[in-house]
Amino acid sequence: MKQKTFRLACLLSLLFVLVSCGIDMPKEKQSSFETLTVKKSDIEFPMKFSAKMKGQADVTIMPQVSGQLMKICVQEGQQVNKGQTLFVIDSRNAQHEVEAAQANLQAAQANLQAAIASESSAKLEYESNKNLFDKRIVSSYMLDNSLNTYKQAQAAVQQARAAVSQAQASVNRAKVNLGFCTIAAPVTGVIGGIPVRGGDQVTPMTQLTVLSGNTTMDAEFSVTEAIVEAQVSSGVVQGDKEKYMTNLPDVTFFMKNGTEYPHKGRITSLTGVVDATTGTLSCKASFPNPDGHLFSGIQGTVVLPLSRQDVIVIPQAAVLRLQDKALVYKVKPDSTATAVTITYTDAGNGKDFIVTSGLNVGDRIVTVGANNLQEGQQVLFPEASKNEK
Repeated sequence: MKQKTFRLACLLSLLFVLVSCGIDMPKEKQSSFETLTVKKSDIEFPMKFSAKMKGQADVTIMPQVSGQLMKICVQEGQQVNKGQTLFVIDSRNAQHEVEAAQANLQAAQANLQAAIASESSAKLEYESNKNLFDKRIVSSYMLDNSLNTYKQAQAAVQQARAAVSQAQASVNRAKVNLGFCTIAAPVTGVIGGIPVRGGDQVTPMTQLTVLSGNTTMDAEFSVTEAIVEAQVSSGVVQGDKEKYMTNLPDVTFFMKNGTEYPHKGRITSLTGVVDATTGTLSCKASFPNPDGHLFSGIQGTVVLPLSRQDVIVIPQAAVLRLQDKALVYKVKPDSTATAVTITYTDAGNGKDFIVTSGLNVGDRIVTVGANNLQEGQQVLFPEASKNEK
């Protein structure tokens, strides 16, 4: 008992010493939440779209005639120029067809010459009989016979001319088929895969290769309603779509590994029909490819830097998600918090939202610690309010 009394006396003595020395005991302090006063500003935000490269003039090379593939003049991945020979098909049959057509043409031309000579003779005979008839030397019967003979000769000439035209068309067709035996590059580009080999029998249904015209490449991608919203906010009408695309900023292409393609591109195509399945529009951006670094099929990301003027921008940390609603805590004049519903679009920079409704200029909102707040909880305290001022 005496020991307990002694300990209590020591404790009281220590407390007295502390108080007499002016040492304050720790007190619980209240801390304010970080807030932001809403205002309008201009912002540039990058829109990112998954894209796939395609040559602006990709051509599937298929033969126009059937025959044996005699020679493959290029290799896979080879850069070729327009007009360069790619494949050679056996041309012997086509050459024989040209020769036969030319022989038929010569026969038709000979027949035409004979028909013209007969027409000339019939004409002279008719004119002679007509003069004799006028002098009452020959009868009308002889005149009519000579006239009919002349008309028949004229018809024969017309038929002979038609035969010559037909024979000439056959020659031209045969020459075209002969030309089809040598397949040349229709555009400058890069050779794709070659699934055939020399000696194969090919037909007009055989795909020989795909030639990617890679001097200019198109990045094909789908855009969301962001582009449509930008058009609406800019007051763009249907007739001004080309002008709107012309005024869009240059776009950048990033490879899958994050490497930035050094040449900028331009938006060149934007369809006017929204895909009912995806809710997007098809879009193309053209990129110059002077060094041939881009190939058809390359996938990456197209970045379009859009800008918005005079908009409300808030940090993403200030927004709370409750089911399908987006909430922020607004500070009332009495320094307590109240939740308000907002709508927003992503600023694309990973840290901000663009508020489209729910907030006004001058509102004060909680930016840090909003997830720990409750409706009606005090946000600002006298010391914090004084310091902010």
